Amino acid sequence: MKAAFKLLLLVGLIIYLVFAFTRFTRRGSSEVCEVVKVTVADSAQAGFITQEEVCKILKAARIYPVGLPIDSVDSEAIEKALVRNTFIKEAVCYKAPGGRLNVLVSQRMPVLRVIADNGEDYYIDEEGFTMLPQGYEANLVVATGHIDKAFTKRHLVRLGQHIAADPFWNNQIEQINVTSEGEIELVPRVGNQTLFLGRPVNLQKKLENLRIFYKRVMPTVGWNKYSHINLEYENQVICTKAEAS
Repeated sequence: MKAAFKLLLLVGLIIYLVFAFTRFTRRGSSEVCEVVKVTVADSAQAGFITQEEVCKILKAARIYPVGLPIDSVDSEAIEKALVRNTFIKEAVCYKAPGGRLNVLVSQRMPVLRVIADNGEDYYIDEEGFTMLPQGYEANLVVATGHIDKAFTKRHLVRLGQHIAADPFWNNQIEQINVTSEGEIELVPRVGNQTLFLGRPVNLQKKLENLRIFYKRVMPTVGWNKYSHINLEYENQVICTKAEAS
């Protein structure tokens, strides 16, 4: 993502220099901004920032430039307005020939939504940067329970990254819950069991043990055979049978 954004910046700089040279050699131009071209560098990934959202932010800030003389458009003000949205990591704005304004945006990619017992509600990205919901919704794992931001950054960000990066876990895990003792439980999308990981150590290893258990045991016994699967101990999977309905 960073490499792509830097390449876009380089292309933009070249276009801007050509445009600036042309502008400085033409006096009294009355050219009007005809279009805003928005490029979101990581738009192929799941995220909240789209071309439409960028234009919406500029309109809300009353600095949407279409129809204004191109010379009066304040590129720096547009950049500042965009990065005030916490889901936007970087923004670069430059003018181009033909009354076009180019806006390059790099967005923050959340890996978790946290809805804690202490009332905090936020998204967090892989760098530990927190973002308020702002009406956005995404199909992400939700972390609940006894969580503060220090616990989230220390333990849950890496767990969220691991789940998001693995198609199997991304499809299987719906919720992370932290108990009052600081232990971690997972709620799956398939099956009615609670997955207990215990203390937040060796979490990837515990998930790998669970993956093996799923592959070897679940197809035989069925997904609703057990109500509780305990993975807190190394190389052990302890199961509690579900009560017969």
